[in-house]
Formats: sequence, structure tokens, C-alpha cells
Amino acid sequence: MIAHGKEIKVFTANANVPFAKGICAELGLDLGDSTVTAFADGEVSVSINESVRGCDVFVVQSTCKPVNNNLMELLIMIDAFRRASAGRITAVIPYFGYARQDRKAKGRDPISAKLVANLITRAGADRVLTMDLHAAQIQGFFDIPVDNMLGNPLFTRYYMSKFDEKLFNHDEFCVVSPDVGSVARSRTFAAKVHMGLAIVDKRRQRANMCEVMNIIGDVEGKTCILFDDIVDTAGSLCNAAEAIKTIGKAKAVYACASHGVLSGNATQRIEDSCIEELMVLNTIPLPADYTGKKIHQLDASPIFAKAITRIYNETSISSLF
Repeated sequence: MIAHGKEIKVFTANANVPFAKGICAELGLDLGDSTVTAFADGEVSVSINESVRGCDVFVVQSTCKPVNNNLMELLIMIDAFRRASAGRITAVIPYFGYARQDRKAKGRDPISAKLVANLITRAGADRVLTMDLHAAQIQGFFDIPVDNMLGNPLFTRYYMSKFDEKLFNHDEFCVVSPDVGSVARSRTFAAKVHMGLAIVDKRRQRANMCEVMNIIGDVEGKTCILFDDIVDTAGSLCNAAEAIKTIGKAKAVYACASHGVLSGNATQRIEDSCIEELMVLNTIPLPADYTGKKIHQLDASPIFAKAITRIYNETSISSLF
């Protein structure tokens, strides 16, 4: 018997039920029986409707909008499993909220990512499985193992198929980092798709507002792929795309990001932009009222299912990437 549980059981709260069902379909399991609702005053109510004693339990919950509700659902579910004598509890967090608050940007700022890490650990999680943390150092905020998976292999396969690796000229394509902070992940992606790299130099005036300043690198006449980890209001992304087209004189601009937060009027901003297509992973569900044509999702549940199997079998996850 595996030391950390006699069997795998996968449960989910309310943030992204289809994603959890996709994981279960890949694993050949039924989704765990639980009920996550709220009392009249908004307090989260959790009921686990089957035995989990001695099981290797995986709780799937993205901490996306509404962030605080989804976070509380995750914490209370973890606590419920701990009190129900689960053999091991892994918090599967496809999108880790509060990750952008990973440092003190100015005096008297909180480091909220560390606080959330403490809450998850204190609630009783034994391990965390996530994807494309905004800042890799957040792994060090936890005192439990953290597996931070990468989404770029999914985008690599998509674009290799879309542009047909055997037919297109790599000199006619370029990966573009929308800011200096995304250079490392963009460089890794560019190496995988065998394309050049350019950088959008921008100056952020205040939160969620930025001014594009310059393009570092040659994008003239090329098809560009903007690569980032999060699309929130889409202001930075659309401004970068506009600069690539107008200043850099690029032929076309595509974009991809692991997490489509898509706050406010982000979807409309993308529809009105010069971006041909935005690909995101389904770590966060698309807004229910989205009816546009530019935003599409790739399914990340198979890679999470593989990671869950490897965690259960105590084998390497890094070899997936």
C-alpha cells in the first residue's frame, strides 16, 4: 500500500467544477461526494458525504474571482478532511490568487502571498500542486512541498500545430515578453518553439495602469506571440500588442497566458484590440457571459491528472516538463 493513502480521492469546491471533472475523467475516477454551500449570512458550509479515512485526498480549487470566497472554501474543505482522518491532503490550486502580492513594494505593504501560504498550511494541507506561480519564490513561502507546474508545454504543442512546424519559417515569428518581469518565462517558451525573443519596455504608473515605452528587439514584418502568465484587466497586454503593431511594425500579434483572470471589461478590451487570438488555460473558467471570438482555452486537466498520479505513486513530476 502507498504510504500516504490507500486510494486517490478527488474533491472540488465551487471555483472550477468542470476542471475537477476533467481531472477525474483522466484518472478514471468519480468526483468525490461533497457539498459546498453558504449560510444565509454568507458563511461557507462544507459537508463531506463519504469516508476519506486513510485516503490520499486531492482538493481542486482555483482561488480566482470571487477570490476570498473561493479561498475560504478551500481552507474549510482542507480542515474538514484533516478532521476526517484523511491519509494525506493535497491542495490542487490551478490558479493561486494573491500571488502578485509577493513582496513589499513600498513601506507598510503586506506580503499577502505569504499569509495565504500560512493559512493553507495551517488548515492542514500536506502538499500544494499549482501551475505557473506569478513569482516562483512563493514556493519558499510554504513549509510543505509545492509542485509548481509549467503551462508552456501546452502552448508549445498548440502553436507548433497551428503554424505547422515543418512548413513555417522561424525567422518570420517572434515571441514577445510584455514586460521585463516576464522575460525569463518568455525566453524559455521562445527556446521551445525555436523563435527569437523581443521585449516590451513599459513604465507602470500605478496598479493596473501602464504606459508602453519601447520595443527591444526586431519584430518588423513578423508574426508575434505575446507570452505572459496572467491576463487581468488586459490593459498591459493590449497596450503591448498595439506597440508591437505601431512601433515595431509587426505583421500580426497573437497572445497566450496561463491564467485568464479577465477582470472588469477585459474581454471587451481584447475583442477591440489588434490581438488576433488570446489562448489561456482553463485553470480559471471564462466569464459566463463571454460571447466573443478571440479568447479560447486549452485544457490543462490532463497534465494535472498525470501529476496527481505521480504524487500518489511517489514519482517525479519535473520529468513531465
